[in-house]
Amino acid sequence: MIKWIGLAAVLAAATPQPSAQTGTEHLTWGSYQHLTGVFDVGGPLPDGRVVVAGSQQLFLLDPARGQVSTLGPEGGQGGEAYLAVSPTPALRVTSAGCEFSSGEVYQLQLTGSPGVTRVDAQGRAHPFAHVPGVDSLNGIAFDTSGRFGHRLLVTGSHRGGTAVVALDCAGRSQLVTDTGPTLEGGLAVAPAGFGSFGGDLIAPDELSGNLIAIRPDGSSAVIAPSGLPTGGDIGVESLGFVPAGFRAGGHAYMADRATSNNPHPGTDSLLRLDAGQLTRAGVRDGDLLVGTEGGALTIGVRCGQGCRVFRVAQGPAVAHGEGHLLLVADHPAQASAGLPADRNLGASVREAGLLRQLAALAAIVLVAALAAGLLAWWLRRRRERRHA
Repeated sequence: MIKWIGLAAVLAAATPQPSAQTGTEHLTWGSYQHLTGVFDVGGPLPDGRVVVAGSQQLFLLDPARGQVSTLGPEGGQGGEAYLAVSPTPALRVTSAGCEFSSGEVYQLQLTGSPGVTRVDAQGRAHPFAHVPGVDSLNGIAFDTSGRFGHRLLVTGSHRGGTAVVALDCAGRSQLVTDTGPTLEGGLAVAPAGFGSFGGDLIAPDELSGNLIAIRPDGSSAVIAPSGLPTGGDIGVESLGFVPAGFRAGGHAYMADRATSNNPHPGTDSLLRLDAGQLTRAGVRDGDLLVGTEGGALTIGVRCGQGCRVFRVAQGPAVAHGEGHLLLVADHPAQASAGLPADRNLGASVREAGLLRQLAALAAIVLVAALAAGLLAWWLRRRRERRHA
C-alpha cells in the first residue's frame, strides 16, 4: 500500500489541487461500531436506522443513539452477500404493477443457485428471485433514479465478463447485459444531476481502478480513472452518492472487515465520517464518494459537463473496506426529479443476439451456396464424361 502522501502525488497529475471549492481538509475515517464479520451497510430504514451485514447476522444500527440490535435469526448468505434496502418512498415498478415496500432488505444469495433473498421488517427471510445467466453474484443496488424502471439491479460474473440483471418487484428478471466489463463491490445508481451519467448504474473495478457506468441499454463507459491503488483486495470497492440535504447533517459509513493473512487485516468495525467534516473537505450533495478495499482511501467524483476527481479521506492503514459506501442525511431534502424509464432496456443484448442470428443465417446461406456450386460442378463434369 502506498502512503497517503504518495497517493496525493498519484492523483495530482489527473486531479485539480485542493482549493476553496474542493476543500483542503483531508479526513481520516473513524472507527464507530465493532460488529462481528461486518462487510456491508445499507439503508436507511424509514425510522432512520441502517442495516449492517455481518458474516452470520444482520444488524440494525440506530445512529442517533448508537444502539445495535439484530434482525432475524443467526445465519448468513455466505461470502460477500451484499445487500440493498428498499428506499422510502416505495419504488413502484409501473411495468409490473407492484412496488418494493419501503424498508425491506434484499440480500445476495451466494450458496446454491444464485439468487436474491428478501428480509421483511420482522426479520423473516423469503426467497425473492433466482438470477439466471450468472456464474456467481457480486453486486446489488436499487434503481432510485428511474431509467431502469425502478428495478433492483444485480451483477454477477459470466464467462469472463459481467452480467447485469434487472429484477422487478415480482421477482421477474430481464437481462441488461451479459458482456459487461469487470466490476465488483458496492454499486449505486447515479442521480439525475450526475452529468451525462445520470441514471446509469455506477460500479468500481478494483483491477483497473476505473469507475464504470452501465447504461440501461447494456452499453458501458468509463467515468474516470480513480487514480487510486489497483489490484485484488486493494483497489476501488465501495461507492455511494451524497443524498440531497446531507450538508445540513448526516454521516457516511463504510464496513471495515477483519480479513486474516492480508496486508490490510481490517478491524471488524463500521467506519464513519461526519457530514460537516465531508463538507469542509469539499463534498457536495450529488457527489459520488469512492473508497478502496486496501486502507479505505477515499475520493470524490463530481460530474457535470465533465467529471472531476478530488481526494477526500483515508482510513486507518489496516482498514479493509467492503461493500457499499452509505451516506445518510439526518433531514433528507427533496431529491431532483426522477428520470423516465428507458425503453431500450437490454437493447445491446438483443442487438448482439440479432447479429449472432444474422451471422448464423449468413453462414448457412454461404454453406448452401457452396454446396449448390459443388453439385452443379459435379453434374456438369458427369455430363461431359457421358458425351466424351
